[in-house]
Amino acid sequence: MRYLVVAPQPFFTPRGTPFSVYYRTLILSELGADIDLLTYGQGADPDIPNVRIFRVPRFRWLGSVKTGPSMLKLFLDIFIAARAIGLLIRNRYDVVHAHEEAVFICRFLKPIFRFKLVYDMHSSLTQQLTNFDYTDSTIIRSIFKKLEDSSINNADAVITICPDLADYVSKIITDPDRHYLIENSIHEPVKLKNSSSPEIAHNWDDRPFERPDNCFLFVYAGTLEAYQGIDLLIEAFEKVAAERPDAFLLVVGGTGAQVEHYRAQMKERKLDARSHLTGMVSQHLAHEYMKAADVLLSPRTEGTNTPLKVYQQLASGIPIVATDIFSHTQVLNDDVAFLAAPDADAFGDAMLAAMSNQDLATKKAQNAIRLYEQEYSRDNYVRKLGTMLQGLRECVELPE
Repeated sequence: MRYLVVAPQPFFTPRGTPFSVYYRTLILSELGADIDLLTYGQGADPDIPNVRIFRVPRFRWLGSVKTGPSMLKLFLDIFIAARAIGLLIRNRYDVVHAHEEAVFICRFLKPIFRFKLVYDMHSSLTQQLTNFDYTDSTIIRSIFKKLEDSSINNADAVITICPDLADYVSKIITDPDRHYLIENSIHEPVKLKNSSSPEIAHNWDDRPFERPDNCFLFVYAGTLEAYQGIDLLIEAFEKVAAERPDAFLLVVGGTGAQVEHYRAQMKERKLDARSHLTGMVSQHLAHEYMKAADVLLSPRTEGTNTPLKVYQQLASGIPIVATDIFSHTQVLNDDVAFLAAPDADAFGDAMLAAMSNQDLATKKAQNAIRLYEQEYSRDNYVRKLGTMLQGLRECVELPE
């Protein structure tokens, strides 16, 4: 099967890395697809069999692509559209797999080139315009809403990544059989063709952190954007540190400016000797830090999409403390995690409970592993993606 993946993202970079695109492409390749992947110029090439990567110009002087809508993305998407047309003219693709806003391009190319269209929907783009305060124009939002609805109903398959987004699409799509919920639930190591690429190597610091002796280690790993709740976490940890002198907090991830900001907060609260912020590190080292944790944390305060790290936390066998917002509770429950209201006192109490009740923490962690294996394992991911391919009426032989 000839497959064109159109992913307008900075693929593959440490910050804002589209792991979901990587894993989707990897499994499609394993399922027998011969893939061309079209993406932005920013990033380094992953090493995936049967995948050729095509990039639009980098335009380095315009800066890096950030999360959410932007004029830079709109500018780069013009080149994505032009390159997609060129590839479609030169090649006969059975399927075009459009990630996010690429569907707005591919939806209009579909009747011309007669391919089957997959809309890989990681978020509602109309909701993004609101969430990122990109525009107050009701006209622009209305246009995007109509484009989004049209794309959903003109795609041969629509993939959503969490129950909240699935519910949103279910109210729009006219043929529910074309809709597939496939969570971004796998997290195996990423292989790059050139891990020493300047886009990759200079962005992280892999000097190992030495864990203090006899400490109870809490680990948060992820971005340090405002919605991740790092302010809440620091305030909660102040409460924990006051009651438990053995508590230590390791925060993995974040840009240099973000790390300095939160280090200043730690110092102001006299927590600098009880905490460490690593900044951005390699995926391998981030995984090693997570494996060393006594408790894993997800203090997120906003959003409805389930964070990728939650699935990794479930599979880890390490107790989880998370806020009980819908972003988490679509997957987590009280049987598998210590859940707390998204405020510092409640989250601090949950952290203390995870420290003090080892039997309960162990039971929750064991339940979490069972939940992951039953619902979100790699085998389940492959099966779901294979079912989607079969739904396109293509012959796909699933690997044993």
